[in-house]
Amino acid sequence: GNLMYFYPREIGIDLRIEIVGSKKLVLGTARGLRVLNLKMDVTRQVFTVDLLERYAAKGHGVITCMAAGNDVIVLGTSKGWIIRHDFGLGDSYDIDLSLGRTGDQSIHRVFVDPGGSHCIATVVGNGGAETFYTHAKWSKPRVLSKLKGLVVNAVAWNRQLITEGSTKEIILGTDNGQLHEMAVDEKDKKEKYIKFLFELTELPESFMDLQMETTSIFNGGTRYYVMAVTPRRLYSFTGIGSLETVFACYLDRAVHFMELPGENPSSELHFFIKQRRAINFAWLSGAGIYYGGLNFGASHSSQDGDENFVENKALLGYSKLSEGAEAVKPSSLAISEFHFLLLIGNKVKVVNRISEQIIEELHFDLTSESASKGILGLASDASAGLFYAYDQNSIFQVSVNDEGRDMWKVYLDMKEYAAALANCRNALQRDQVYLAQAESAFSSKDFFRSASFYAKISYLLSFEEITLKFISVNEQDALRTFLLRKLDNLSKDDKFQITMISTWATELYLDKINRLLLEDDSASSDHGSEYQSLVREFRAFLSDSKDVLDEATTMTLLESYGRVDELVFFASLKGQYEIVVHHYIQQGEAKKALEVLRKNGVPLDLQYKFAPDLIMLDAYETVESWMTNYNLNPRKLIPAMMRYSSEPHAKNETHEVIKYLEYCVRRLNNEDPGIHNLLLSLYAKQEDDSSLLRFLQYKFGKGRENGPEFFYDPKYALRLCLKEKRMRACVHIYSMMSMHEEAVALALQVDPELAKAEADKVEDDEELRKRLWLMVAKHVIEMEKGAKRENIRKAIAFLKETDGLLKIEDILPFFPDFALIDDFREAICSSLEDYNKQIELLKQEMDFATAGADSIRNDISALAQRYAIIERDEDCGVCQRKILNLAGEYGMTRGYASVGSMAPFYVFPCSHAFHAECLIAHVTRCTDRDQAERILDLQKQLTLLGSETRKASNGSLTEEEPIANFTSVDKLRLQLDDAIASECPFCGELMIREISLPFILPEEEQEVNSWLIKPPSAAAQRSLSLSM
Repeated sequence: GNLMYFYPREIGIDLRIEIVGSKKLVLGTARGLRVLNLKMDVTRQVFTVDLLERYAAKGHGVITCMAAGNDVIVLGTSKGWIIRHDFGLGDSYDIDLSLGRTGDQSIHRVFVDPGGSHCIATVVGNGGAETFYTHAKWSKPRVLSKLKGLVVNAVAWNRQLITEGSTKEIILGTDNGQLHEMAVDEKDKKEKYIKFLFELTELPESFMDLQMETTSIFNGGTRYYVMAVTPRRLYSFTGIGSLETVFACYLDRAVHFMELPGENPSSELHFFIKQRRAINFAWLSGAGIYYGGLNFGASHSSQDGDENFVENKALLGYSKLSEGAEAVKPSSLAISEFHFLLLIGNKVKVVNRISEQIIEELHFDLTSESASKGILGLASDASAGLFYAYDQNSIFQVSVNDEGRDMWKVYLDMKEYAAALANCRNALQRDQVYLAQAESAFSSKDFFRSASFYAKISYLLSFEEITLKFISVNEQDALRTFLLRKLDNLSKDDKFQITMISTWATELYLDKINRLLLEDDSASSDHGSEYQSLVREFRAFLSDSKDVLDEATTMTLLESYGRVDELVFFASLKGQYEIVVHHYIQQGEAKKALEVLRKNGVPLDLQYKFAPDLIMLDAYETVESWMTNYNLNPRKLIPAMMRYSSEPHAKNETHEVIKYLEYCVRRLNNEDPGIHNLLLSLYAKQEDDSSLLRFLQYKFGKGRENGPEFFYDPKYALRLCLKEKRMRACVHIYSMMSMHEEAVALALQVDPELAKAEADKVEDDEELRKRLWLMVAKHVIEMEKGAKRENIRKAIAFLKETDGLLKIEDILPFFPDFALIDDFREAICSSLEDYNKQIELLKQEMDFATAGADSIRNDISALAQRYAIIERDEDCGVCQRKILNLAGEYGMTRGYASVGSMAPFYVFPCSHAFHAECLIAHVTRCTDRDQAERILDLQKQLTLLGSETRKASNGSLTEEEPIANFTSVDKLRLQLDDAIASECPFCGELMIREISLPFILPEEEQEVNSWLIKPPSAAAQRSLSLSM
């Protein structure tokens, strides 16, 4: 009973549908269960009737009228009472409006605002009619005296502005065809004003019902929309300003109205309110139910503001409600979002407003007392979304149960597909709408439109069924459209289906493209043709589907159909740049290949791989591309550059490789020896060696600390230049390698002036420089072939160029033995004069040296006689005790020269004096560790030698041994004196170094810590407090 099977639901998957408790739908697939809240209980009625209260009049007569708003019901009785029920607060009370009046008094009409706070009631009796106003908080009503004698049939509330404390402006319609404006504030306990607004003069009739709506306009004003009905007509008023201003305009212009045949004494007008705004209206007229939509924000056609704010007007004739019988006019009307509730006799017929079909009939449980007159009328509570029916004694509540649940079906039957979709609640309902649209389009042979709708179906038809439909009618293009739309509707989780469908669509695209080419060979050149348009569409599809298409399968398809351009395009999308670049190189399009290689994400290895082919195809563009890519390693481009350089080039042609290498070494500061060697080799092969010489002379490492001045291999450069016979370059390389003799020898073969320049480069080795100049001199003398006397003059002139480095005697061996001495007379005399000058200078220097030696000897002799005077009370600079104290007080170490019984001491020229032991201790403490250890070692050795000397004086040693020991003691004492007394410790470098020493030495840290003030311990504090 609860299981239904549909075959199939998705691609290759059966779907089971199970109704669970008439509330939910369970969709079972191979991928799991999916629960949809469908609420498919078709037996449940949209409208249901419940008895709310029996004998609601509470003994105050019978019910004559009723109104409702915001869960508040107000009843009017035949004895002049109004009974108010507030279901929100759960209380009720009665008010007698007949007090002080004679005769029978009956409530004619009662009105409640949408908030349930304000109430207006009209009492009709023998004494005429009176209208009362009462508030929910008042215990006594207020008589509206200005309306005395007028029977109020209708009230229009200002739903946008009304509040609990104030009605704002409201409109009252009377049975004599007049409209009045009124406003009441609850705190004033009376009406603020009652104004006359309008009166029907052309056809005086009673106003049976009123509705009002307001909207705010751009300048802050208010536009009013008022609709009023009489037994024959529907009037509409609109305008900007106050209500008085709006209706004053109709004094001199015609009133807009709609008149229908027939007359209905029970004429009613109702608005359907949604979110406090009226969107539909219905008029219970004599000819039928006149209804339509309301658009209060629409622009109006006439200059003075046409009242036609009504849209989609229609008339539902009463004959449609009789089902073949005689038409009966309803006595009352209520309107919901999609339905009319029509009171006909003792039952309510529910009519769908869209289809104009009766969907339900509502029956009421009437008492025997009420059966004669039946249901008197209907009332609606727009705020609560409820409807009420009433007879003389009882109140019935009509509840709405999801009235829009079947509206999708209603719209579908009317073929209003957009509205049907808007009212669908679940996927199955939408599928039925899409299926109806698809089959309708398919039957009319609109296959493309049909494909779009079929693609949206998820459950009712399988993928295979739909595709077979298009294949059976040979509609490949529509099938492709279906596949593309199906892809748009699949979720990202359906990866396998997306891949399969995308692959099928790819093949359909390729098939269609090839068929177009077969039909018209010129289609490929016509950019506006269907072929070109389809190719662009196919490329866009490849671009969108690149992530879901299988790479190998798609490339195989493209290749099998011969679509090379699309293959390259797809390869580019998938990042297969090698295929793309290879294709462009085969086509000779180096520029496009380089553009691909310049894209972000392209591996640099492809640059190196295709560099040889690209540089041979277009050297200029290739090199320009290289120069824009700073990430390239020029070393890996050497094979491509070698290939280019091996080819012959025109004499005036720019060598692109040289240009790139120059860019690398000069702009990028490349230090790779391979790059420098390659550039040097290319320079060496040029006819003009100026570029080569500039390259060799340029110091590429200039400014780098501890770096080389050049990065090429000089040995390789030398071999290359010798091979290419670039002698000037070889001379420079020899010189750079400090092989000056080879450089000068080679330079003499090229240009003697170059040899001279090379010889002059040596500055720090005078002997080598002289040797180099002798080589140049020998070459110059041997190469001169003029007269002997002229050769000698040139040789003498050459000597002047050496700046005195070479003498005549240096170059004489290069002349022949039989040369006459007369030819060298001037040069020899000049040389002898120079020697004489040098001898005189040497003599002067010797005299100065002798005088200086004598002065030093005299100073030494005087130094031996220097002495210092020590005062008796002179203190030691370290211990502050007298210098001339007895030696026993210090226990001085043996080995020092004693001055009587006094302790050894030192006196410095600055007059500072120290005991020997104090000086040793001070210097040892202040000097570095190594020096201190040396001083202590010397002192120890002196102590040992002093002990041996004492033994010699008391033992049986020979006379030579003590003399030897004293000699050793003197040497040690001299070393010790040099170590501790080379300068005054208070005036010399030792004192200067002490400035940087800390005041507190590390070994004094313990003493410093002993002076710290520490907080007393907890135990001490406790003991202290106890003692106190």
